[in-house]
Amino acid sequence: MTSAPDSAIAIDVKGLTKSFGGREVVHELSMQVKRGEIYGFLGPNGSGKTTTIRMLCGLLTPDCGQGTCLGFDIRADADKIKRRVGYMTQRFSLYQDLSVRENLEFVARLYGVPDAAGAARDMIRRLGLSGREGQLAGELSGGWKQRLALGACTLPNPQLLLLDEPTAGVDPKARRDFWNEIHALAAEGLTVLVSTHYMDEAERCHEIAYIAYGHLLAHGTVDEVIRKSDLTTYTVSGDSLNGLMAELTGKPGVDMVAPFGTSLHVSGRDRGALEAAIAPSRERSGLHWQASAPSLEDVFIDLMNRSKDNFQ
Repeated sequence: MTSAPDSAIAIDVKGLTKSFGGREVVHELSMQVKRGEIYGFLGPNGSGKTTTIRMLCGLLTPDCGQGTCLGFDIRADADKIKRRVGYMTQRFSLYQDLSVRENLEFVARLYGVPDAAGAARDMIRRLGLSGREGQLAGELSGGWKQRLALGACTLPNPQLLLLDEPTAGVDPKARRDFWNEIHALAAEGLTVLVSTHYMDEAERCHEIAYIAYGHLLAHGTVDEVIRKSDLTTYTVSGDSLNGLMAELTGKPGVDMVAPFGTSLHVSGRDRGALEAAIAPSRERSGLHWQASAPSLEDVFIDLMNRSKDNFQ
């Protein structure tokens, strides 16, 4: 990753390692995150994404490694970092039996925000919650709960925002509205770390990191990650795609076969070996082969296939 001046770096860590119960969850991870950047974490469930995020911002002490977050040492200054971090978890964690306004006012008072009522009103207006001020949080739909949770964790004006799969179970429009607001916050200087399984969300991040079972396998912009994958990809359409998928899966030279709608993506890291593997199938009638650029999802699936679960 290209280095930047210290003043432009929000997070700079080297060699972070963490184990639980004798099992290594994160292995010698090093990375930099620029200020005002939306940094996405991708990877299989249980691969260490949440543990990594918590270590990066001082919420969890690493067994080994060092670094800084917002200019503070992640070991010695963890309390200072925590006061500057907003954390939005997967589970809705506000009070279900308080209204939208009451929840926001409570958070504002908890953090000593001047004019708690006024701050809550401003946040309600910003997030499009006007008209729902008196509605109980527990009665909100998933999308509105998400907006309320985002408002609560950004109301104290943190410098760093942590989002742990924040849009799971939320409809596409609510997800898009949420990401529009995240980009607006980043444009104001907020640094955002977000874990996600959605490829369209990953593509909206300034940079991404792919973590599999504690190991950082790829990082950079989406274009950089795709380019460095060295995948050659074909999109196949036509008849009997299920049979073709079964035929090619596991064949030497074919590293990834996956259905995408009414077509099939076939990829390999060794172009020559891939071409040799698919040559017999390309002569078959009823199939149309088109060379195409690999998608981020192609890269994601390939990396998953290459990853070894260290808990098995």
